[in-house]
Amino acid sequence: MNIEEVREYTLSIPCVTEDQPFGDDLLVFRIEGKIFMCLWLGSTDGSDRLTARLEDARPRCAMKLTPERNEELREQYSAVTPAWHWNKKHWSDVYYESLDEKLVKEWIRESYDLVVSKLPKAVRQKYI
Repeated sequence: MNIEEVREYTLSIPCVTEDQPFGDDLLVFRIEGKIFMCLWLGSTDGSDRLTARLEDARPRCAMKLTPERNEELREQYSAVTPAWHWNKKHWSDVYYESLDEKLVKEWIRESYDLVVSKLPKAVRQKYI
């Protein structure tokens, strides 16, 4: 998958919104105001704050998953690592260009479903 495909798929999930609260280099995806994924947009000149702090500038997104799932995926796939600048227990960086499209879509949906499962019951009912 490329960055456009990741964004298109994520926005195709019901009621997902996007914004850029952390600057022009990060696109945040939310459900009911809760973040479930953050897509690094990078920069062509290397001036963004994330590139400046990272040696690895490969395209990636941070996904919220359960701690157990994060450990499992990190052990299984070299393209899944602890998320930089996020809680490493709950967030993983996923280098989507190095993975099968089906897996990436599955994990995006899993991240979305996890956040939906934590919403108040009355709100959660809209998504079940």
